[in-house]
Amino acid sequence: MPTTGNPVLNLSVFAVFVLITLYVVYRVSSRNVTASDYYAAGSSFTGAQNGVALSGDFLSAASFLGISGGIAAHGYDGFLYSVGWVVAWLVGLLLIAEGLRNTGRFTVGDVLAFRMKQRPVRAAAANATLVISFFYMIAQMAGAGGLIALLLNVTSKWGQAVLIALVGMVMVLYVLVGGMKGTTWVQIIKAVLLLLCVTMMSIFLLGKFGFSLSAIMQQATEMNTLGEAVLDPGAKYGFSAMSKLDFVSLALSLVLGIASLPHVLMRFYTVPNAAEARRSVVWATWTMVIFYLCTLVIGFGAMALVGSDKIAAAPGGENSAAPLLAFEIGGAVLLGVVSAVAFATILAVVAGLTLAASASFAHDVYANVIKRGNVEPRREIRVARLTAVVVGILSIIGGIAANGQNVAFLVSLALALAASANLSTILYTIFWRRFNTTGTLWSIYGGLGSCLVLIIFSPVMSGAKTSIFPDVDFAWFPLGNPGLVSIPFSFLCGFLATVFSKREPELDAKAAEMEVRAISGIGVRT
Repeated sequence: MPTTGNPVLNLSVFAVFVLITLYVVYRVSSRNVTASDYYAAGSSFTGAQNGVALSGDFLSAASFLGISGGIAAHGYDGFLYSVGWVVAWLVGLLLIAEGLRNTGRFTVGDVLAFRMKQRPVRAAAANATLVISFFYMIAQMAGAGGLIALLLNVTSKWGQAVLIALVGMVMVLYVLVGGMKGTTWVQIIKAVLLLLCVTMMSIFLLGKFGFSLSAIMQQATEMNTLGEAVLDPGAKYGFSAMSKLDFVSLALSLVLGIASLPHVLMRFYTVPNAAEARRSVVWATWTMVIFYLCTLVIGFGAMALVGSDKIAAAPGGENSAAPLLAFEIGGAVLLGVVSAVAFATILAVVAGLTLAASASFAHDVYANVIKRGNVEPRREIRVARLTAVVVGILSIIGGIAANGQNVAFLVSLALALAASANLSTILYTIFWRRFNTTGTLWSIYGGLGSCLVLIIFSPVMSGAKTSIFPDVDFAWFPLGNPGLVSIPFSFLCGFLATVFSKREPELDAKAAEMEVRAISGIGVRT
């Protein structure tokens, strides 16, 4: 295995970041008294602050490690993730941000249950949130495993598993201590550090090649076994009919999944009004544009200076491209800095996911389904914290199982689940007055269930060398990403179930109220 610098230095830089952010979390979280404080930071953040935090919430291990690695290995096809994720924010800006902020309070379940029968809809929304968050967290923890293996030269699976567990424990600590306010500040700090890191690396790489991206790409083609084919479409997805379908399915999940992720949607409640929610998305979008342009330079730079063979042979595979590039251009010190930022990225994103999952269970299931709305805020927060511990343990187990997979691809599965379960339901709820409880349940469970079944019986799980279980074969669904089937299916389920079920005239008044509130913001709860 190639030398990757001083493990003590790498750990020291990361430990300094953890200690500083834990101190910040402790300082800002002293007023986590009410549910609003814990779940939504009292809606006290500005649009600019929340926009940077939104980018920090989403710029995950998939973005930093997975996409740069995907570009380093597959060139043009690897960059497609970046394009999809930038365009995706327009869906959130134009269709969801304002209506969600005006009609909800803490969770996605607040919006979906606003004009429906509370208990079944909140339970369904919580189930979807927990499944989506679990899949997304698996991707982050898998990224942590690959990064740890590279930094500390831990090659055994058991050693990596122990270290993944330690990372997971730190992540849970952020949530337990800080709630939404502490997690938000960690994400802001992480986003700023990540942007500075990728910007400086990109400027250095461009300077090294005379500020010519073409020169970087030319040398990159010489260091990749595919040659100039990496500059054209098809290096990863090929040109067969099935490969094209797989690409379309992936693109659909990328573009529609962002605006459906529970931990991203929760961020709209941390601002005081809908105008600031829209402003958040604008800030987040421009932050994403800068970041993903930098990943293009870093990905091809890694291909040019490190080489695709060396990246593929490193612990963590494609996910090691950015750290290996950092060591190539800046030695052990830059590797330590980049690795600390990558670790911070994983911790901050998983903390946001854990908070979303625990809030959904505590607020939707415990407070509103089990206790029927009669629960003290302190008791609800206690349940949320206990849920965070359980979710953290499950994510550690899942991350160990998925260790070595490309994290960007794993995230695409979570996005397919999110778009399948949430997108149709949210849009129908906000924009279709005829939509009812039956349609909501069919839309959530139909989309979520079909997506899960197709993932389980796809090449992702079995039947291929890159599968999570490569030694068995129970795959019958040919596509790696099920979004092309499950997302339209969820819209169809919601539509048919609504049309063929009885109207709910007793809920018409709430539908009218929601329509007014979603558009105007009148009567918004804070």
